[in-house]
Amino acid sequence: MNGLLVIDKPSGMTSRDVVNRVQRWFPRKTKIGHTGTLDPLATGVLVVCVGQATRLADYVQAMGKSYASRFRLGATSTTDDADGTITETPNATAPTREQIDSALKSFIGSVEQVPPAVSALKLNGVRAYELVRQGKGPKLDARVVMIDAIRVLAYEWPFLDVEVDCGKGTYIRSIARDLGDMLGCGGLVQTLRRTKVGPFTAEQGIGLDVTPEEAKAKLQPLATAATGMPRVFLELEEARRLFHGQEIRVPPRSGHHGGWITVAVMAPGMKLFAVGEDSGSGLLRPVTVFANPDG
Repeated sequence: MNGLLVIDKPSGMTSRDVVNRVQRWFPRKTKIGHTGTLDPLATGVLVVCVGQATRLADYVQAMGKSYASRFRLGATSTTDDADGTITETPNATAPTREQIDSALKSFIGSVEQVPPAVSALKLNGVRAYELVRQGKGPKLDARVVMIDAIRVLAYEWPFLDVEVDCGKGTYIRSIARDLGDMLGCGGLVQTLRRTKVGPFTAEQGIGLDVTPEEAKAKLQPLATAATGMPRVFLELEEARRLFHGQEIRVPPRSGHHGGWITVAVMAPGMKLFAVGEDSGSGLLRPVTVFANPDG
């Protein structure tokens, strides 16, 4: 019962709600965790880790993500999406497609972004959305995020359909809000769907109405969470030493210019034995080991 499940999250549920539903498919005390919160309004790819895969959650969270979203211009929202209290912008003027394309250019690359006030971020141990409920209106600092691409699919005022490729921690709601501010008309997310997380796609996703047997058959191996990591292949004796926490010598990594890098460690007969750190100059140390190489 170790692996990763791609859930096609329905709208109206929190990511925690999904984990609670998935838990019913597996034996009691099976560790279950998700790899990145999706807003209740959002649908699409939510990668859930089962068993030992929970130890790989951080690596999945760090993978690139893709979204399809409909922005609504000409209005603002208390949550920056359609779930909040919406206020129409008085005398809003519809921007041209050229103005939209020009504005979107400033969102590409490594940019500073202020998260939505209604979010799961913590301030002094308290979720931002809890502070909003208490009427305290938290002021969140800007964070640097990576936005690789924003593609406009369609525009018919007041709706703008886009696809976004981005890195960890990016809020699509913030893009809609900030684009609306830049255009002087206001903006919010009307619909949002996560279509991809690393190698995990919406097409692989299962609904929450499947049977436990169907869900277990869809478990993807631990190695899927290591997609994109460099590989290191060990002999049995080397795997034994790594299993016991020892650093071992490996061939120097060509083209590596110093500094430890995260690698997927493969042992005989195993798809993924461990995640380790490679110095690049011939030294490998264990970070997370998943199994005894002797069984």
